[in-house]
Amino acid sequence: MASAVEDQNSIRQYLIKSAQHTMFGKDHGFDRIKNYEDFKKQIPVRDYEALRPYVEKVKEGKQNILWKGKPLYFAKTSGTTSGAKYIPISKESISNHINTARNALLCYIAQTGKADFTGGKMIFLSGSPELDRIGGVPSGRLSGIVNHHVPPYLRTNQLPKYETNCIEDWETKLDKIVAETSGKDMTLISGIPPGYRCILTD
Repeated sequence: MASAVEDQNSIRQYLIKSAQHTMFGKDHGFDRIKNYEDFKKQIPVRDYEALRPYVEKVKEGKQNILWKGKPLYFAKTSGTTSGAKYIPISKESISNHINTARNALLCYIAQTGKADFTGGKMIFLSGSPELDRIGGVPSGRLSGIVNHHVPPYLRTNQLPKYETNCIEDWETKLDKIVAETSGKDMTLISGIPPGYRCILTD
């Protein structure tokens, strides 16, 4: 536990130092944050609406607002409040979104010793991987963004096809997925349902 706390403190201070010259960092006195108590005092918990003015500036193409430079992507999401939301994804954070499935697979193999499923076909359910641009930044569903980062060693076994994942209407898309996978040796289903990531193997 001591190591975990030390690691969290180290990561927090790295993030604070990295973002201290952004608009958000200057507005919240990042240069004065030395410990967790300072962090709590300077950066109160807030909802998306309170952060929206900063996000809107990023969407306008401005740099160094919430994080240094410009984001790599905008993950578009919608919920029960605030309508459509645009979550900036930086080049430093993208690995957090794309490595989880890989790590889950490797942990499963390490714990069980079972790796045969990697030779079968794998379904990756995602939103459309087609991306729009907002302020010069590619924007789309997080699962669609992640689809662009599936490693080459999994691409050869991946279903459905890219074109199928681009279908917006869910019922039409589902029928197409069934048609593509029926009769195939399907050994893994993976996707990003709202709020969590899911991986099923045989």
